[in-house]
Amino acid sequence: MKLTVFGATGGVGRELVGQALDAGHEVTAVVRDPARLTVTGAALRVVRADLTDPEELRAAVGGRDAVLSGLGARSRKDAGVATRLTRSVLQAMEAEGVRRLLVVSAAPVGPAPADDGPLDRAARRVVSAVLKDVYADLRGMEDELARSGTDWTSVRPPRLQNKPVTGHYRAVVGGFPPRGRFLARADVAHAMLSMIGDEGTVKQGVGVAY
Repeated sequence: MKLTVFGATGGVGRELVGQALDAGHEVTAVVRDPARLTVTGAALRVVRADLTDPEELRAAVGGRDAVLSGLGARSRKDAGVATRLTRSVLQAMEAEGVRRLLVVSAAPVGPAPADDGPLDRAARRVVSAVLKDVYADLRGMEDELARSGTDWTSVRPPRLQNKPVTGHYRAVVGGFPPRGRFLARADVAHAMLSMIGDEGTVKQGVGVAY
């Protein structure tokens, strides 16, 4: 497949690029600073672009089978970037007639499992309060997805870890795995790539966790 990856220099984005190349896909990585992208490969094309300009992004998404995004705030002070930059990506995709989009969101944006224990519920409340601006941004991003004409999927992991890919995790369409507390960034990327052709995830939030 021909894939475009946004946020390619972030933790999930680098994994998306690397795993997609390893799987034999052609990858276009859209970055603001090419020097920060350490992944290499013969099937990799690196595009430097202003992510706030939909017109500048059209060449990067045109003719792609799917677009994957790891865009998001790296800290609370960056809150707002996920909504703003995803809006640009959506406009570029719709202008080029590209439909499939998968993005990284977060577990607190979606529904909590009904059978979560008191410790999990308490932890969720604390994290949601501390990172309320970041999660508000991700909810705004998901609102943009819902208003778009794309075939989107929002992948919602819990606390992220820097560990190798396992390919073994739980995924719940429209919900979240009970007592799911962690997931490696590498497995978030694995989940996103595996969902590209899964019609059951289209226009859905998917909770993923170990």
